[in-house]
Amino acid sequence: MPPSTSSDLTLSVNGEKYTLTVDHRTTLLDALRERLDMTGTKKGCDQGQCGACTVLLDGRRSVACLQLAVAAEGREITTIEGVAEGERLHPVQQAFLDLDGFQCGYCTPGQICSAIAVIEEHAAGWPSAVTGDVRPEAGPPPLTPEEIRERMSGNLCRCGAYVSIVQAVARAAEETKGAAA
Repeated sequence: MPPSTSSDLTLSVNGEKYTLTVDHRTTLLDALRERLDMTGTKKGCDQGQCGACTVLLDGRRSVACLQLAVAAEGREITTIEGVAEGERLHPVQQAFLDLDGFQCGYCTPGQICSAIAVIEEHAAGWPSAVTGDVRPEAGPPPLTPEEIRERMSGNLCRCGAYVSIVQAVARAAEETKGAAA
């Protein structure tokens, strides 16, 4: 008998458990969109280059089109549908709305998920390619527009809303920092 090409798995998405049978080759993106009807996560390039499908896996950003669903079992998956707290938008979502950090909106869910992780990575002191002093004792660098652009560079916006996206990330970072203090 040939080995099975599918598996039963349980995915934890936005705090809820979902059990499904998937082909081993099914990407997390396809499982979310086609099997769980979570269509907020967008399919852009399907090659990991545009960031439209960015979700959070255990709080870290991941392009769902390159992640196999079977490899996401046992991890906490957060999609755009799960970042708000009830009716209260996440500070990044609110900043995107307030500052027009979108045009057509197609890339916005991935941009927002990525921005949430960017803010957390920065607060934790993770350097980027443009960070001047990467010594741990130097602490987080200022979250300048250059830092934000570098950290968000994996997310493309075909409409060109980058100026507003950078402003939205900066505002949300300030609000998040203020709320944590």
